[in-house]
Amino acid sequence: MTSENANILYRINAYAEKALADIDPQKTRISYQLEVLRPVMEEIAKEKGMSVEDVFILYMDLASEVAVKAETQFQDEFKNEMN
Repeated sequence: MTSENANILYRINAYAEKALADIDPQKTRISYQLEVLRPVMEEIAKEKGMSVEDVFILYMDLASEVAVKAETQFQDEFKNEMN
């Protein structure tokens, strides 16, 4: 992950923590959550000369990448503890 992409992910996640702090993500429609994140995604899109849709896709890709790394690390640690 590039430092620019890490910064984008950080900005969206930081915004989400504040804007979505009072909701239960398991019980709240994804469409609503995305609508709440739209302002920060529009800001980033404007700065980077991208469409909002491209920022959303990039965000989802980066979030998936981080989730896979976290899961791999967890599995590695679990295996080490079992040995």
